[in-house]
Amino acid sequence: MHLWIGTLIGGIGGLASGLFGVGGGIIMVPAMVYFMNLPIKSAIGTSLAVIIPTTIVGSFKHFQMGNIQPSAVLAIAPAAVLGGYLGAWLSSQLSDANLKRAFGGFIVLVGLRLLFSK
Repeated sequence: MHLWIGTLIGGIGGLASGLFGVGGGIIMVPAMVYFMNLPIKSAIGTSLAVIIPTTIVGSFKHFQMGNIQPSAVLAIAPAAVLGGYLGAWLSSQLSDANLKRAFGGFIVLVGLRLLFSK
């Protein structure tokens, strides 16, 4: 059963990643928590590992289509790498319950911003 659920989560997450630039955290983490019963910290770590091949393939396709701005990549990537490291460390400092609340609040805020911004 986990194989089929995992396949479905991966397919939807990959589609969202290529289409919207999201998928690992926004789609896969909640799905793994609720449908695969993974603890939130395991779902986050698993999502990060799964998104590596997704990112490579999606980035390559967007590169072919001319949708990547190299100067933006160079400006953002170093801080993103540092932020990823610090975020992983911070997740180890939070309880599962507080991490779930923070994640849920983040998703709600991002969703509201997207719905109501011009």
